[in-house]
Amino acid sequence: MSLAERIAKLEPRERTLLLGFAGTTAAAIFLFVPIYLHQTVSSSRDQNQEIRDFLERVTESRDKIAKRKSAREALLARYAKKMPPLATFVEDAAKANGVEIAESSAKPDVPHGKKYVEHVLSVRMKKVGLAGFAKTLEKIEKSGFPVSITKLKLTPRAGEPDSYDVEMHVSAFERKGEAKKEQPEAADAEGAEEEP
Repeated sequence: MSLAERIAKLEPRERTLLLGFAGTTAAAIFLFVPIYLHQTVSSSRDQNQEIRDFLERVTESRDKIAKRKSAREALLARYAKKMPPLATFVEDAAKANGVEIAESSAKPDVPHGKKYVEHVLSVRMKKVGLAGFAKTLEKIEKSGFPVSITKLKLTPRAGEPDSYDVEMHVSAFERKGEAKKEQPEAADAEGAEEEP
């Protein structure tokens, strides 16, 4: 017996109920499928947007990391240069700009953690012109060595234009961790030479 024959045998009330059920089921399917597809597409869009935002943050972070890495490498390259004696270095910078140092004395070294040491030189100058002194400071700061002016006292001399007495501390920073790395390698090389 076919489906049409079975439906024909039903009473009118049962046929109406069956058609109502079929219509409700068809309407539910036609409504449910687009709503379901819309929600699926919407959630996929949200997930895709989250992924795009995440990738954008990763790209920005890579740029920041690259900048930090290059800045760190530049800083380490600055420490890699062998610093001349601090007193000689400051005196050469002053003489190059026509400034005479009246007195200089080394202060005790100041450790900064395990890897860095600060060497401090106290310098006094008398009757210094401002232009020559500024050029001296600029030469010290732009030398490419890890050096900075950590204390500066500039006192004008009474009755003398463009004449100042200066007291300042020049600090040179030294990285001491790299020498330890080189020593074990040298010891390994010597041990390798002794082995038959």
